[in-house]
Amino acid sequence: MASPPVIEPVRRSFVLLEALSRRRTSTVSVLVEETGLPRPTVLRLLQTLMAVGYAARVSREQGYRLTDRVLGLSGSIRFIDHLVDAAIPHMSRFTADHGWPLYLATLSYGAITIRHSTAPESPMSFETAGVNQRRSMLQSALGRVWLAFCSGEERGTILRDIGGLGVRQQAALDQALQRIRRAGHAFTPPNRSSLNGMAVPIRHRQRMLGGVSMRFPRSVMDEAQAAARYARPLAQMARAVASDVAGRISR
Repeated sequence: MASPPVIEPVRRSFVLLEALSRRRTSTVSVLVEETGLPRPTVLRLLQTLMAVGYAARVSREQGYRLTDRVLGLSGSIRFIDHLVDAAIPHMSRFTADHGWPLYLATLSYGAITIRHSTAPESPMSFETAGVNQRRSMLQSALGRVWLAFCSGEERGTILRDIGGLGVRQQAALDQALQRIRRAGHAFTPPNRSSLNGMAVPIRHRQRMLGGVSMRFPRSVMDEAQAAARYARPLAQMARAVASDVAGRISR
């Protein structure tokens, strides 16, 4: 796949933002040297950053600094920290009570990304923790549960980002997502892997915050057995995590 085109003024703006972030204040001369950008370009970009509130001039001698408005750009990263911190004790308790490893995930650039796992704590784990590994939206339980419970607008965006589906594929997926919504959980589609996953959504006010999946060998139990034994405790755990996340965000 070809690399997307780079919009040069945007690239230069981020180069300058990165240079400004390295110290409390920076003079124009230092920024020119660190970025390799022409002095007139640096000055124009600084004027733009000040106009939109991301930079401020301290003095002639000290130069320029970033403002606290840049902290808003990391809001989603801080949210993931809140989610992981809230989920850890609940996930550990579930694994201690039931034995099976759990995987917490969020959406990132058209794929599911693992944020935390209790695999190291599980006596029945057959995999590593896999933190930061990416999973398919269509071929993983976590991806399918996200697609089932996110908004229609978000679902459309995700499917477009991964290349779209044919008419028959879309119809089959729509039916699968309806079944997932009725059940409240999703399983990994049949494949060659000996492991299955059962995922439930973590939601707050109808918004998807994340998903959590329990992984187990297909030879140990089928999907009906897994649902009968673990659907309720998994859903209860997910609701507890969502409640804790909401409390952390509101503080």
